[in-house]
Amino acid sequence: MSGWGEYLAAWAVFLLSHMIPARPAIRARIVAVLGRRAYLAAYSLASVVIFLWLLLAAGRAPYVGLWAMPPWGPWAVLATMVLALGFLVFGLGRPNPLSFAGTSAPFDPAGAGILRFVRHPVLASALLWALAHLVVNGDLAHLILFGGFALFAVFGMIALDRRNRRRMGDARWSATLAAIRAAPLRATRGTALRAGILVALVLAVIAVHPWLAGVDIEPLLRF
Repeated sequence: MSGWGEYLAAWAVFLLSHMIPARPAIRARIVAVLGRRAYLAAYSLASVVIFLWLLLAAGRAPYVGLWAMPPWGPWAVLATMVLALGFLVFGLGRPNPLSFAGTSAPFDPAGAGILRFVRHPVLASALLWALAHLVVNGDLAHLILFGGFALFAVFGMIALDRRNRRRMGDARWSATLAAIRAAPLRATRGTALRAGILVALVLAVIAVHPWLAGVDIEPLLRF
């Protein structure tokens, strides 16, 4: 299988891999068989593999040009991706009552960190990644790829806000938002660690990008 057939198959598998586990009854059965930790590990691994397949399939799809890459495009992508990866690194693992089903970990608004600027750091990271790459990939397959992920991120944020507002109630929702926005910015013991992880992740992305997307970013860093 190659060309548009592989690309459509990759999209179908990607969508099904997110739609099926989202059904509570199906997810509960899988967790009952595998256990919660094994399920999360298996689902995370499968998600990464399917995502990489989708990226590679988009690159192998027939090229249908729509617009040319602007000369400033690579620099814009690099700068935007540092911000996107920052959202990811500083958002993952942080107690966040405004995302998904909330959190079982105690939440202190004074330690909200990046939540002071963005309620859904992971989805915001995906949106920045998609929009930045949409600028420099002016062909039909990548328009579908990055445009689809951008829409997924935007509608995901809207859906999460609506669901959590219903779950928390208007009064608690508004009070939580106000407390997060008023939280002071402060460095913690984990700030330096996350900053180090961010630097390592940026360097790792630069290293694997030629293999993953066929584009070498490293020359941009030469002055």
